Amino acid sequence: MSLREIEARLAGISVNEENANPASGPHKSKTNKASSSTAGSLLQDKQSQQTGPPRHPLLKIAVHNQNHANNQWRPSEMPPPSPPPRKAQDASSEQQRKSDSSDALTIPRSMPSSREFHLGMFEIGRPLGKGKFGRVYLAKERKNGFVCALKVLHKSELQQGKVEKQLRREIEIQSNLRHPNILRLFGHFHDSKRVFLILEFAGQGELYKMLRKVGRFSERRAAEYIAQMAAALQYLHKKHVIHRDIKPENILVGIHGEIKISDFGWSVHAPNSRRTTMCGTLDYLPPEMLNGSNYHNEKVDLWSLGVLTYEFLVGAAPFEDSPVETQRRIVRADMKIPDFVSLEAADLIKKLLVVKPDQRIPLDEVAKHPWILKHCAPKPGANITKRSGGSTEKP
Repeated sequence: MSLREIEARLAGISVNEENANPASGPHKSKTNKASSSTAGSLLQDKQSQQTGPPRHPLLKIAVHNQNHANNQWRPSEMPPPSPPPRKAQDASSEQQRKSDSSDALTIPRSMPSSREFHLGMFEIGRPLGKGKFGRVYLAKERKNGFVCALKVLHKSELQQGKVEKQLRREIEIQSNLRHPNILRLFGHFHDSKRVFLILEFAGQGELYKMLRKVGRFSERRAAEYIAQMAAALQYLHKKHVIHRDIKPENILVGIHGEIKISDFGWSVHAPNSRRTTMCGTLDYLPPEMLNGSNYHNEKVDLWSLGVLTYEFLVGAAPFEDSPVETQRRIVRADMKIPDFVSLEAADLIKKLLVVKPDQRIPLDEVAKHPWILKHCAPKPGANITKRSGGSTEKP
């Protein structure tokens, strides 16, 4: 069975080739809430028998994945791909050899073989989001019922954007990370036109949308998020990984409310901790990337953490202005912290947003800062339930 025939059988899927002939097969258009019925038809839910507000069936299974299997899904649990008929296999092999020889986008050799996976192993649900180069869909692995997110990247778009190297680096780095506040990359596979990333499903979606909806977070909520961010960044830096693009748009929220750092496209593994590339988002760029400094290191993530803390509490970035003025303000650390921000929070922001990188507060001290301890430390005698994301909640 060809890949297009497999895709045609996935009702409601919009992963199909965008340049395919519409007459080649059925294609259902997406509508508002109708897209969720696609995912609902994939899993027969006994939701009507439950009390309380209804929950999406895939979300229920994702909760089960995390609570009972601790989200430890491994490629070895996947069944081997079913071989296509011999004639189709010979044709596809010849086509694959041609595409491999002419295609500039390759998968890192250090990664497990992409032949372990194929699209037919997954049932595809509703769209979860869309980025510059990728579209993300809710998916379920057919054999074990494991719910994940499937990110689809078109090779032509990656080549036009000249980000093939970024993708290879993203796969190499993220697939080797294991932390409750970092989005897991379980594996990848590809065909002649697309690359598929099998990602952890973050049940509550994008943090950026949450922030825009409420305007700004409470100090307690912001402190819990920053404590989790500090723990994740400390883990990354111990592995000599610099993220270099920390911002709300690159943070997801898990089923239990824990944050998940995602999008490692600008990340780098730097054992000597010295890099020269200017990258990231202007509002979050550190002074050393703008003032002509020859090198930067992992302390760029400390600056971004300070900007993130400010934006969580205020609802806007501290140096937000015209592009030219933003750069001028960043190199001078020219900011004004509103009066409604507590003194403890303002103190942490000021200790992170220091022009000289070596003078920024270390991550281990961020976890011990009075503002973090005030909102995150459990009270004596309190009944606390630990969550997988490292945060604590009352049941």
